[in-house]
Amino acid sequence: MFFASSFSLSSAHSSPGFYFEIRVVPPCLVVPWRSHRSPSPVSLDPVRAGGFQVPGQQDRRSAAMRLRLAGAALLAAASYYVYLPLPSGVSEPGKLMLLDALIRGFMQASDMAHALGVCHRVHLLNQVVSWVEEVGARSCSAVHVSDSSLGGVPARVFRPTAGGRPKRGVVYYHGGGWALGSARMRSYDRLCRKMSEDLDAVVISVDYRLAPEAVFPDQYHDALAAARAFLSAPVLERYAIDPGRVGVSGDSAGGNLAAAVAQELSSDDTVPVKFKVQALIYPVLQALDFYTPSYQQNAAVPILYRPVMARFWLQYLGADASLEPVLLANNHSSLDQPAAAAAARSKLDWTALLPAERRKHYRPVARETGSPQVTLAVPQLLDVRAAPLLAEPGVLRATPRAYVMTCEFDVLRDDGLMYVRRLRDAGVAVTSDHYEDGFHGCMAFAFAPVLSSVGRRSADNYVRWLDQNL
Repeated sequence: MFFASSFSLSSAHSSPGFYFEIRVVPPCLVVPWRSHRSPSPVSLDPVRAGGFQVPGQQDRRSAAMRLRLAGAALLAAASYYVYLPLPSGVSEPGKLMLLDALIRGFMQASDMAHALGVCHRVHLLNQVVSWVEEVGARSCSAVHVSDSSLGGVPARVFRPTAGGRPKRGVVYYHGGGWALGSARMRSYDRLCRKMSEDLDAVVISVDYRLAPEAVFPDQYHDALAAARAFLSAPVLERYAIDPGRVGVSGDSAGGNLAAAVAQELSSDDTVPVKFKVQALIYPVLQALDFYTPSYQQNAAVPILYRPVMARFWLQYLGADASLEPVLLANNHSSLDQPAAAAAARSKLDWTALLPAERRKHYRPVARETGSPQVTLAVPQLLDVRAAPLLAEPGVLRATPRAYVMTCEFDVLRDDGLMYVRRLRDAGVAVTSDHYEDGFHGCMAFAFAPVLSSVGRRSADNYVRWLDQNL
């Protein structure tokens, strides 16, 4: 018990006098004389702190509550960003949404860096890819892996460690819109290891130059130089490759390069060794029609959006990025342009080349009048080396047996399906491997940590076809 005393002096008219008054003051009202701080409130709640609340506990509970509310808000924002309405038939949409959210985030950051003049958007994206995806040339018991060059072009070589008979051989071109990616990426490293081991084959994955520093025809020339070297006697002998069992393959932009290389070398009489097969994985083959049914159906389906593909084309061809809206409106291939002649249009007339189940309810978009200066300023749009779908029937007829993989939920689906039809019409044996639940880039989902059903199936079927036909 604490006591406080007060001294009072009182006077009266009748008689003066003094008195002392002593009062008992409750302890909670006594201000500590050694501190200027207010006392902490004390709770008499018998449940907490043995009947009393520990000073500051209420503040900690409030802080924890604020953190939980902030976490819930951030989670809701992240969920809103990650969530994307996807077609009902797409394989494992949750994984696709998560990967797409990461890619969109990096692309938006790269666009911001580009707009601020920090660096080119492609440089930032490739830096992220190298941090996350690139792996060293590590050998294992079944496959020896090394970094080398092929025809003066950097490449990664996968060789089976087992000796014996001459090996099959495959030259491979990675995807990435002619601007991104590398043979050193984990997904390509694993795919090529699988091919080398399962096929008992030498697989050489080519690191061609990339946009924006390199533009068409630089990537094509690198791919062609590597293929010529691959088919040369010294390389075939060095790696003990059977010259009768060699193939060319690639995915997306790499499928474009593989198709163009197959067309060129099949008609080149100076090359004695020819490719036995060409295997194209969701290839991009033309840039005249951005309103094929698959472009219309899958314009907003990840991971390759319609505007992104137009941007990749413009970067590859070294054209002005401001032309993107022109390409997306098909103004560059309008009917009033002599450069985009009827002969070229007939080679990608999807109303005749696609089966009814792929045409669906979609209608062609052909402008009566457009922007004639585009094909004059960017004649590469009509160059068959950039757009293999525009090749003449005689050129196609000389190309080897083909495998073309396509996915239902891919803007490039109809490029591949039209090529299948044109190759067959030219007399080439073609296997069309279509995945109703597939999306662009799904073969990269054949391995952990993004393993999916369609990824594993597509990789297994692709390697199985090579095994049966190479």
